[in-house]
Amino acid sequence: MSHSISGRNIVVTGAAQGVGLGIVQELLGQGANVIMLDRNAERLSASAEQARDDSSGTVLSFTADVTSTNDVRNAFESAQAELGSLHGLVNNAGIIRLGAAAESTTDDWQSQMNVNVVGVVNCCNAFRDFCDGSGSIVNIASNAGKVGYPNMAAYNASKAAVINLTRTLAAEWAPDINVNAVCPGGVLTPMLEHVADVVGERIGEPPDELLATMVPAQLNRHIEPREVGRIVAFLLSDDAIIIRGQSINVDGGDTPY
Repeated sequence: MSHSISGRNIVVTGAAQGVGLGIVQELLGQGANVIMLDRNAERLSASAEQARDDSSGTVLSFTADVTSTNDVRNAFESAQAELGSLHGLVNNAGIIRLGAAAESTTDDWQSQMNVNVVGVVNCCNAFRDFCDGSGSIVNIASNAGKVGYPNMAAYNASKAAVINLTRTLAAEWAPDINVNAVCPGGVLTPMLEHVADVVGERIGEPPDELLATMVPAQLNRHIEPREVGRIVAFLLSDDAIIIRGQSINVDGGDTPY
């Protein structure tokens, strides 16, 4: 069985580092053309240049804030003009603000909801307009959206919203656009390192030692971003056509449902 995505034009948001960059690398490795979106222009430029050096696939990059409808639509329109119709979308852009729920501010909630949920909606709607009527979307949710970790209330809630949004769009846009999500956990990324830094300072534990413990119990190691990319690549392929509206755990077995 082949789940080739070779030659397909796939947008990845939050593509300049972490899980997003790992997904970009895997998609390129499987022969796709990748459109990288990120709001950090400097980091995006460096990552896109490296991706071009490491791959024979076409790599486009556009600085864009997913909370801006204009940014998103301009990037999608430019990508379509250069490559033709879009075939896939990976909504990876996300932010996290840590803190006790009772101490979180309205801005904490709004900023995370805007990027993690509204940003996904903006990109999904744009993709629908530029995909020539069919395609696949993979939303990067999180096992936090199922578990509900302490000191991450707004982030947890935003990722739970992505899980529900995935089911809703899958139902509304079937059969032409297939929508699924993955729920990572324990992935070695700058975001996980940030969590270890903040929590480590709060509890008086060295961040590097805390980071070393933040691994899936069944694997006893961190998950690499490109490993998440392999599952995303499959979900973007035609072989995943019977997987619809699902939010699949990619956390080494930590989350049981």
